[in-house]
Amino acid sequence: MWHTDTAAAPGALADLVGRTRARILVLLAEPAGTTDLARRLALSPGAVSQHRRVLLRAGLVTRARHGHTVLYLRSGLGDRLAG
Repeated sequence: MWHTDTAAAPGALADLVGRTRARILVLLAEPAGTTDLARRLALSPGAVSQHRRVLLRAGLVTRARHGHTVLYLRSGLGDRLAG
C-alpha cells in the first residue's frame, strides 16, 4: 500500500526554495513589511526584497497596502508548503 507522509521533513522547505526564502516564508505566517523582515533576518532590505519578489511571483505570498506600508503574508499555497 502506498503511504505518503504529509509532514515536511526538516530542511525540506530550505532544500526546495533555499534557506533565506524558507526563513522568509516561515516568518510570513504573520504580516510583515520588507524593512521588518530585513531587521529580523539581519539582511539588507534589498536582499529581502529580491527573495520576497520571487516568493510573490511563485504565488507563495500575497501583499496588501496598509497606509504607506506594504505588508506581505503567506498565501494558502505558501501555508501548505511551509506547513
